[in-house]
This record gives sequence, structure tokens and C-alpha cells, in this order.
Amino acid sequence: MLDVTLTAWLATLGGLLAIMAFDQWVAHRKGEHEFSVGEATRWVVFYVGLAIAFGLGLWFFGGHQAGAEFFAGYLTEYSLSVDNLFVFVIIMSSFAVPRAFQHKVLLVGIALALLLRGIFIAVGAAAINQFVWVFFVFGAFLVFTAWKLARSGEEHDEPGESKLVALMSKVLPTTDEYDGERVFTKVGDKRVVTPMLLVMVAIGSTDLLFALDSIPAIFGLTKEPYIVFTANAFALMGLRQLYFLLDGLLDRLVYLSKGLAVILGFIGAKLVLHAAHEYGASVPDIGIAVSLGVIVVTLAATTVLSLRATR
Repeated sequence: MLDVTLTAWLATLGGLLAIMAFDQWVAHRKGEHEFSVGEATRWVVFYVGLAIAFGLGLWFFGGHQAGAEFFAGYLTEYSLSVDNLFVFVIIMSSFAVPRAFQHKVLLVGIALALLLRGIFIAVGAAAINQFVWVFFVFGAFLVFTAWKLARSGEEHDEPGESKLVALMSKVLPTTDEYDGERVFTKVGDKRVVTPMLLVMVAIGSTDLLFALDSIPAIFGLTKEPYIVFTANAFALMGLRQLYFLLDGLLDRLVYLSKGLAVILGFIGAKLVLHAAHEYGASVPDIGIAVSLGVIVVTLAATTVLSLRATR
């Protein structure tokens, strides 16, 4: 059991908020601009480097088990996030967001998603601590999700209009015109909501739906809420720049859904076996080293085969 003090939690949250504030300050200082490939690459390297440094620190101070669980969780969340980018592209297109404003939309949407995931993680951790049978539910759900992913192939269906966004459009006065990065503007003497606010809410609420897959998946790798939260946080924070870096590469990852289906199916089976083991059944309890190996090998094979197929 990882012993995380309140001070450590507050220091971690403060550090994450400081990093996001720095990111926002840099974006605000540059104003409305399009991310270049070079700029996006530097930011992605920065965030991945931070995650690796955090994982190594956790490995050193919390033990190799905690470090391995973080890296397994981080890789899983990051790979699921790449798949989510396909839907983000669709949302941006449906709202006709100018490219110069897209980084602001992603920044706010991801911050909202991180807040909502934090609540989801707290609820999930409480349920797992009280009821072992929750692992059966999570495991079955992940296996079902893996089956759907495997059948869907590389197709990514356009999501339906968010009910929350539709409700906002009905309740709040809105305009179809963008006014820079503003979320509110004036049309005549009337204050109205711009599409910027709607698309931010769409990104945040859509990511919450993605969390229905990713949160159970990472709980299949670790039961430590601190590791679950930090792995999610580091995976989400670099997602904005990864969106621009992979903008022209997403269509080449044709086997990504297949690879994610293998990972989710494996973790789902691991959860079911773990729950059965907790109830005294004579079944193997898969360790984190095996899990990390399966995730790394599957992602590497998926990437190589996808790039070769679309060469």
C-alpha cells in the first residue's frame, strides 16, 4: 500500500496546477497562433519527460511496484488518449473551430476533463475499497469494450451532439460567430455565448465518456488512487500538443483500435482473475511486470504495423 500524505497530495496538485498555469501563460503570451510541428514536438517531449521523471521519482521513493504501476497506467492512458484524438478532430470540424483557436479549446476542455476525472477516480477508489465484486463489473465492461473496438476496426464514428451542449444552446443566448478566443461577446446590446464555450464543454464532456473506459482500465493495473490520478493527469496534460503533432499522422494509425482492444481485453481478464483470486479461487493473479510488458509490446507492434501498412 502506497502511503501518500496530505502534504504530498497538496504538493502534487500544486505542481500540476503550476505546470498548467505555465502552459496557459505561454499560450496567452503568444496570442492567437497555429502550433507548428516543431513547437508541438518540443511540448510533447517536455510533458513526456515530466511523466518519466515523476515515474522514476515514484519508483525511487515509493518502490519499484509503485513505479511500474505508474508507467503501466500512464502508457495505457496515453494510448487511449491518442484514440480519443480522432473524436476531438471531429468535434473541432463540426464546430468549425479556426486552427489558431484550437489550442485554447483543448487547454480548457482538458482542464475540465481532469477535474471531472478526479471526481470519478475518488468514487471508483471508494467503491473498490468497499466491494471486491466491483472488479468483476470493471473487468466485464473492459472485455465488452475490447470486443466492440476489435469489431469496429479503424472506423471512428462521429459522436452525437452532447446533451449538455444542446441544453446550453437552448438555455443560453448563443451566436454562430467566433469573436477571437472569447467565450462571451455582444451582439448589439445583448450578451451572448460564442461557439468557443460550447466546443470547450463538448471536449470536456466527451472526455468524461472516454473515462468510462480508461478509469476502469487503470484500476486494473493499480488500486492506488494517487497513481491512478497522476497517470491520468500526465496523460491529459500533453494531449493538447499531441493533437497538433499527430494531426497528419492519425489516419496512419490504422491498427490502433485493434491494439487498444488487446490491451483492454487483457486488463479486463486480469481484473476478473484478480477478483476471483480475492474470493479464494485457485486462479493466477497477474503481476504488474507482466502487465507492463504486454502493454509495451502491444503498443510497439500496433505502431510499427500501422506505419508499415500505410507507408
